Amino acid sequence: MKLQGLNQGSRFVDEYFKDIEIIMIRANVIEDRKATMARFLYGLNRNITNVVELQHCVELEDMVHMTTKVERQIKRRGSTRFQTNSASSSSTWRPNLKREGVVQPKPYAKAKPPNTKKDAHTD
Repeated sequence: MKLQGLNQGSRFVDEYFKDIEIIMIRANVIEDRKATMARFLYGLNRNITNVVELQHCVELEDMVHMTTKVERQIKRRGSTRFQTNSASSSSTWRPNLKREGVVQPKPYAKAKPPNTKKDAHTD
């Protein structure tokens, strides 16, 4: 059956979902929503699945909506993967603290050692 090996591939999420629906109707497949959600999730591209798996979706429609949002977000970033070089990204990230109304933290001053004077007269 074609439904078992169906995956998103180079299609958009909504095209992939429509293909699942059409194939299920043609094959007269009736399954509970959890099974359909698992089937849909399993066939998604890995970079989308990784994000959507972290979300709690009760309804299939919610999951489809979530995946299309994730897909658009990935396309906006111009990336097909979320993997980054952690060494370069962590060392180059700087917070933007120059926004209006944000108080800039003051750098800590080095603590001066306590003034220790030895008594001139010792016993």
